[in-house]
Amino acid sequence: MKALILVGGFGTRLRPLTLTKPKPLVEFANRPMILHQIEALVKAGVTDIVLAVNYRPEVMVSVLQRYEKEYGVTITFSVESEPLGTAGPLALAKDILAKDDSPFFVLNSDVICDFPFEALRDFHVQHGQEGTIVVTKVEEPSKYGVVVTKPGATMIDRFVEKPVEFVGNRINAGIYIFNPDILTRIPLRPTSIEKEIFPVMASDCNLHCFDLEGFWMDVGQPKDFLTGTCLYLASVAKRSPEQLASPSESYVHGGHVLVHPTATIGKDCKIGPNVVIGPNVVIGDGVRLQRCVLLDSVRVKDFAWVRNSIVGWNSSVGRWSRLEGVTVLGDDVSVSDEIYVNGGSVLPHKTISANVTEPKIIM
Repeated sequence: MKALILVGGFGTRLRPLTLTKPKPLVEFANRPMILHQIEALVKAGVTDIVLAVNYRPEVMVSVLQRYEKEYGVTITFSVESEPLGTAGPLALAKDILAKDDSPFFVLNSDVICDFPFEALRDFHVQHGQEGTIVVTKVEEPSKYGVVVTKPGATMIDRFVEKPVEFVGNRINAGIYIFNPDILTRIPLRPTSIEKEIFPVMASDCNLHCFDLEGFWMDVGQPKDFLTGTCLYLASVAKRSPEQLASPSESYVHGGHVLVHPTATIGKDCKIGPNVVIGPNVVIGDGVRLQRCVLLDSVRVKDFAWVRNSIVGWNSSVGRWSRLEGVTVLGDDVSVSDEIYVNGGSVLPHKTISANVTEPKIIM
């Protein structure tokens, strides 16, 4: 089987983290985002993965070459000369996706969930139609495009964008499986699969939906990255230790805390709930961590408090300092002692020596 991952461009929504690393390589729960997807795809029998990007991918090549060898999969970059939307990349990668009659997966690189690729594959083969969309239920469907089916059916009847009246609560989760026939529908130009391709497939009675069980989140921006982390940790709490991707990591079920084995934690700290501590992190004494992510080689000094924030690689948080309000520190940021940062988005290699009391970008 084959798969195409829609990587896209520069990851602007996740800046300042993506100023240092391409979005697919930013660590989510201590592993690059894309690795979560690759592992799940390989488990479902995928042997060819296409990464659809619209900028130069050289920085990702060496990392992904290692994954090729480790997982026995072929990874190909499909580089767009212009952004081709969400459907055009399929046409650009037609030679790979249509090289045989087997179906292929398509997914957005921002999506994190309990990937249902094996069950999705089996469902798609069983109904025999051209395409299947994974759908997930949301509490406020008026914010989304809603997938509508006839009662008790899986075949999609229509799509309703941001409905004023309730027509359903299932939305497109950004994960699909198609037969190669779909490629005859897609021109090699900027094309939206959601607006231009799916409605036609639905009118042709060729598109089904598959309900996702478990959590789902688009983690392409900081506030959703943090929410997705909470959902992921709650999901991990339901697994046995041998089911963890990295059993050597310490996972505290009660507090939903994931700690890399190379991290060091001081005395009298209060950590959790919903905390990810990355490799080579050093945490001082009396530190309070809650609903936050500390990436590689972060240092949090004595009695600091980090809440609802992402601390980027090689950054440091000073003694008695406090971060909150979806603060994001880029690579190599230094927060001085006794500083308060509320909602700051701090570009790499900066020093914060004055309080930041409201959300803003610090350049």
